[in-house]
Amino acid sequence: MRYRMMFGVGVAVGYILGSRAGRERYEEIKRLAQRVADNPSVQEAAGLVGARISKVTEMARTKVTHVARDRLPFLQSEDDWQTQKHDETGVGWPRDERAPAPHP
Repeated sequence: MRYRMMFGVGVAVGYILGSRAGRERYEEIKRLAQRVADNPSVQEAAGLVGARISKVTEMARTKVTHVARDRLPFLQSEDDWQTQKHDETGVGWPRDERAPAPHP
C-alpha cells in the first residue's frame, strides 16, 4: 500500500511540475532521457540486467514446473507415467500406500 501511495504522489508531482514547465521543458527532458537511453554504457547495463532477469525467470519456471509435476500427477508427461508405478483406478491420483487396495 505504501508503494502505491508513493507512486501516486510521484505522478501528482510530475503532473504539476510538467504542467507548469510547459512544452519546451518537456521536450528538453525528453531529449535528455533519449541521450541517456542511447548511451552505450546504459545499453550495456540494460542488456546485463535483462539477461540476468531472463536467467532468474527461467530458473523459477523450471522449479515451479518440477514442483507442480511432483505434486500434481495429472501434469506428468506420458514418459513419466509409463516409467512409474501407478494403480488402475482411473482417477489420475496415486493410491495411498497405507490404505487397503480396492477390491475388484
